[in-house]
Amino acid sequence: MQESTVTSKIENKICTIFLNREKSMNSINIELLSELKNLIESLRFSNEIRVIIITGTGDKAFCAGADLKERITLSELQVKQFIYEIRTTMNLIANYPKPIIAAINGVALGGGTELSLACDIRIASNTAKMGLTETKLAIIPGAGGTQRLPRLVGYGVAKELIFTGRMIDANEALSIGLINKITEPNELLSEAYKMAEMICNNAPIAVEQAKKAINRGCEVDIETGLVFESEAYQACIPTLDRLEGLKAFSEKRKPEYKGN
Repeated sequence: MQESTVTSKIENKICTIFLNREKSMNSINIELLSELKNLIESLRFSNEIRVIIITGTGDKAFCAGADLKERITLSELQVKQFIYEIRTTMNLIANYPKPIIAAINGVALGGGTELSLACDIRIASNTAKMGLTETKLAIIPGAGGTQRLPRLVGYGVAKELIFTGRMIDANEALSIGLINKITEPNELLSEAYKMAEMICNNAPIAVEQAKKAINRGCEVDIETGLVFESEAYQACIPTLDRLEGLKAFSEKRKPEYKGN
């Protein structure tokens, strides 16, 4: 029986997704893309999880981008279909209502960097190498890289990285704001879990509304963004979790948020 190219486990309201093509540097082929998309769609309305962590199997690669051995066998139409599917999948990840953490355990090139950009938070091993290297292959980033990278690190830095196609290490990625934190390789997943647990301790509706306000507000002028923030705040007011937070504060105890 063929092993799945994407595996997952759920523990303590945290779902960890593993890209499972270690021998191929966890590169994205048609099968992996389909399995990842289906999994994200199936988790969208799950009340069982509050945070997702995405990582790669092994210690060499988070995701080395598209599987070029497969790509060379595809027709022009199939390439167009693949790009459409990968862009759709990255958008599903970026628009997922709950926080997603990328645990970057090595090489993350091309589509691998784009996958991390679609996540909300990026934690990287000190062995990580990142880059949008597509121009070296006579193409451009096609899964959101030309749009998400400049919004994260600024236009000048993004243009340099995309035009040159050069790889950067974890230290440089941290210095330009591409990642949030660097860890030792053997501490990467534990650090990602610690951050996920901190998020899980907070009211899930409030976290979802905060993500929505940030994502929507970053694309518009500040006055419109403040309207989005107000709408998101209003959505929190009638929740039982908000009352639980106030009660727990007055009783000097840890709140027990249930997402209602």
